[in-house]
Amino acid sequence: MTINVISVGKIKEASLRSLIGEYEKRISKFSKVISTELKDLASENSASESDKLNVINQEGQLILNKISERDYVIALAIEGDSLTSEQFSAQMDKAFISGGSKIVFIIGGSLGLSDDVKNRADKLLSFSNFTFPHQLMKLILLEQIYRAFKIKNNEPYHK
Repeated sequence: MTINVISVGKIKEASLRSLIGEYEKRISKFSKVISTELKDLASENSASESDKLNVINQEGQLILNKISERDYVIALAIEGDSLTSEQFSAQMDKAFISGGSKIVFIIGGSLGLSDDVKNRADKLLSFSNFTFPHQLMKLILLEQIYRAFKIKNNEPYHK
């Protein structure tokens, strides 16, 4: 089993990198973990809507270039399904059984995900109606992945 977390943008804060590393280490007891960080192409806030759409599509292509046809892809998107931790654990288990040995999670950049990426995803997942910085979202996602493995293995953590 392999989990690849593809995110747009680098984790700059040392404290977040440390916490992310801790959860990657915890998850590695259950699955191989890959972290793929792509360049954030976001432009100025004053950029035109067409310039912003161009950035979203360029970042989308960078993301799609990192995904194979066999990968089970879960994209984090505000319009996605909201799940409990138990439902998320079951979804991951189902993905590993039906989708093969690799799950790819996608965290978009500051402008969001392209329609091409959303259409490629096997599942759109929402953690909240709030918008989170991608650095923090990566930490939250990894914590939930770890929690999902603990739930699946009936180990105490999620209570």
